[in-house]
Amino acid sequence: MTASSDAAPSRLPREGHGFPQNSSEGAFGASIDPADVARFSAQAAEWWDAHGPFAPLHRFNPARLALIREQLCARLGRDPKARRPFEGLTLLDVGCGGGLIAEPMRRMGFSVTAIDASSENIGTARAHAGMVGLDIAYRAATVEQIEAEGAGPFDVVLTMEVIEHVADPEAFVRACSRLVRPGGVMMVATLNRTLKSLALGKVAAEYILRWVPAGTHDWRQFLKPDEIRTMLAQEAVTVEGPYGLNYDPLTDRWSQSDDAGINYMMVATRTA
Repeated sequence: MTASSDAAPSRLPREGHGFPQNSSEGAFGASIDPADVARFSAQAAEWWDAHGPFAPLHRFNPARLALIREQLCARLGRDPKARRPFEGLTLLDVGCGGGLIAEPMRRMGFSVTAIDASSENIGTARAHAGMVGLDIAYRAATVEQIEAEGAGPFDVVLTMEVIEHVADPEAFVRACSRLVRPGGVMMVATLNRTLKSLALGKVAAEYILRWVPAGTHDWRQFLKPDEIRTMLAQEAVTVEGPYGLNYDPLTDRWSQSDDAGINYMMVATRTA
């Protein structure tokens, strides 16, 4: 269940929620990979085109939303059958792109703050949220910026398919984890660095199936689950996973799987 078809709240976006009032627009910081930011910025206007460059992500979204909802309900003690199970909780979406995760999270009841290093992405996300009447606080910023400004802590921090695009993955994911309140949850989605992901997640996806533009991913930047565990070893979090997501070409659908050889998520619960 993804809640993506829930009726949208009637309030419009409000600026500044989740951030200090003196925060300024504009992303900067050591986590930024300028080439990757430029690549996604060039496609920013097409995030919500279900038949455009992000079409594979639109097909992928229901499965990852279902996994996010399931994991968060279990860990936060929320009713998975409720229409808005996360009412009253706060969520930070790091690397939000055009808002494909932020919007359904808001519909599930979260008060959502969403950041991205690309101001073009943020512009697209804000415009779409305004059109559908969702109050999501968007800002062009990096996680290290908002940590330095004292934002949070948040009940949930999500970073979906972002860590493989940043310049310093360990500093990035540790900063994300520090923005989680004690008892709160961080979820990290990425691609595994395996021969299977090289063949299917890189070569086939970019050069044969043309799901994403060539050069979108650098296989050398994919991360193994144990590498994420090691990166978080010095933080006060308990890390679980991986939880795999696999594609079935016969049904053209994604689903949860025990196979984490390509796409997977890790779940970290802050203990203190």
